[in-house]
Amino acid sequence: MSFSAREARNIIRKAVKRVPEGEEIRHLNIMPMMDMMTILLVAFIFQASVTATALSAGSVALPRSMSDEPLPENASTLIITSTAIVLEGEEIVAVRGGAVDAAEKEGGARGYKITKLSRVLGGLRNLENAKLTEKGKEPPKIPELLLIADRTTPFRLLFDVIYSAKEKEAGYKRFRLIVQKHEPIGQPK
Repeated sequence: MSFSAREARNIIRKAVKRVPEGEEIRHLNIMPMMDMMTILLVAFIFQASVTATALSAGSVALPRSMSDEPLPENASTLIITSTAIVLEGEEIVAVRGGAVDAAEKEGGARGYKITKLSRVLGGLRNLENAKLTEKGKEPPKIPELLLIADRTTPFRLLFDVIYSAKEKEAGYKRFRLIVQKHEPIGQPK
């Protein structure tokens, strides 16, 4: 069956007239899109904070160990980098030249206690204990703190951090220094 150009145009016009035209859009509901954007914003902010912590911990060259002891489940993690002391991803005090500023210490340059660190550690421990109690679990009798430090961290800085964490205000009793597993000589690393 063949149609002339005129007949084809008439058929097309009739078909277009039969299809109802859509309603004019007078408003646009953007609430679902805004909800989605809010969720994405929160996810991106969380990812940025996790990445910042990973970068801080990634720049730490760990010493080696032969221990195979598993890490505790409820221990808090403190990272000592060359630029800051970081607790659970949040920078607590700055480190310059392998030491904390004397103004941050009780007793100045000769003091051992980093007051802000003790206060924040105590608050974190109390918060963790409250969460465990809320879940019906008993808080640990001997609270543990995981310390991640570079192998070049000065002993005095490590001592100051442990001293601050042992203070009554913070209350930590056991410490684990996180290290790389030692590979025997001749084994690939």
